[in-house]
Amino acid sequence: MVGAPVLEDGNLKVGHGGNAGWGTGGSAAHHYAVWPRLHENDFKVRSTYGRGLDWPIDYDELRPWYDRVQAAVGISGDAASEPWRPPGDPYPHAPLPLFAQGEVIRKGFEALDMRVAPIPLAINARPEGQRAACLYDGWCDSGCPIGALANPLVTYLPKAFAAGAEIRHRATVTRVLHDAGGHRVTGVEYLDAAGVNHRIRAQQVVLAAFTVQNARLLLNSRSERYPQGLGNRHDLVGRYLLVHPATFIYGLFSEETQPALGVSGGQLMCQERYADKQPGPGRYGSYQWLIAGAVKPNDLLGIANSRPDIFGPALDAFMRRAARHFGSMAAVAEDIALADNRVTLSVHKDAAGLPLAHCHHDITAPTLATIEAAEAEGMAIFRAAGAQECWAGPHTAMHIMGGTVMGSDSASSVTDSFGRCHDLENLFLAGPGLFPSSGAVNPTFTVHALALRTAEHMLGN
Repeated sequence: MVGAPVLEDGNLKVGHGGNAGWGTGGSAAHHYAVWPRLHENDFKVRSTYGRGLDWPIDYDELRPWYDRVQAAVGISGDAASEPWRPPGDPYPHAPLPLFAQGEVIRKGFEALDMRVAPIPLAINARPEGQRAACLYDGWCDSGCPIGALANPLVTYLPKAFAAGAEIRHRATVTRVLHDAGGHRVTGVEYLDAAGVNHRIRAQQVVLAAFTVQNARLLLNSRSERYPQGLGNRHDLVGRYLLVHPATFIYGLFSEETQPALGVSGGQLMCQERYADKQPGPGRYGSYQWLIAGAVKPNDLLGIANSRPDIFGPALDAFMRRAARHFGSMAAVAEDIALADNRVTLSVHKDAAGLPLAHCHHDITAPTLATIEAAEAEGMAIFRAAGAQECWAGPHTAMHIMGGTVMGSDSASSVTDSFGRCHDLENLFLAGPGLFPSSGAVNPTFTVHALALRTAEHMLGN
């Protein structure tokens, strides 16, 4: 089954096709397992910096859940080597090994007095339970065929089956149903793989269809009680759509970098620029560097795709050189929550006759200035590392968040801090759509921490 397309516009489109997933496991089935934590200064950006939205919780509230998740899933890293890391238990496993590409690029950071550390990765360096050890062959974005990477198919799905859960694969929920008073949901309607419509009743419903589709589902669940969409009395469903603005730096080095070795997410990270969100006039936002990701000749982040401007004999000569001497890294920056960045329903419809999602996303000048500063810094780092030539890729969107944000009241948010919809007492939402701010770190670890916190809240109430 192929999911319905998402229509996009804005000066930095969300890139739904590359950032989302469709099917059991969703986007986490092909994620890169980069699991840093949000920082303490990411939670109150409105109160502190006058930008975007505040979370209804702070880092200290979420810290125990980070610690519990990393113990259960297993993260490989070296907390002692991360001077910027917020408080928390050490990682349960030693870091993954460093390969030639990481060693070469690290010299550039050191030359500019910038510290690096192993990326915390939810990937096994040694066999653990039923999961194999990583082969470092760089196929993370293909779903990790051997199961060394902690995606839901190898971590949670076997446990769910063992606990008696029933998974209805290739089923697409089309509408959430509610009672006559509009205070409780009663179940959902869904289409099976053959396109047959079904209705299932439930005492509680959790929507975990990722950022854009959760918002689309609520907006498509219109009724007499909720004419603008379920849980949308204050026109907040779909608003405050967030991404991580990103830029890639590429280079060729005289040393052999063995760029195919390692993992897709990278070998090293640098968060030296994270603490100061307002480093100068006209700029706003933290950013981090993810360094030395394993790459293939082609593929999503492949070597050839870094140079779309050359072809024919020039591309052949470039690839022969780059196959042994290529290096890359990515700056992942912070977005600002803006009400006009949002998911709405399109006039165009999918095969089932449901309106498609339309995503509008712009970045403003302070965010653009941060991306441009990171790009200039990245070029300087590669030159300091001895790159014979280096170049930057286009600005792009990495990860999608917001759209069903959590908050303290229904006038300013869709859910409470547990993801419970303010308007419907037994409807919960999960995933990065809850984020009121993006921070500048990959969201998956935080999604897990929030989900565990919500699950235990539901069990206790």
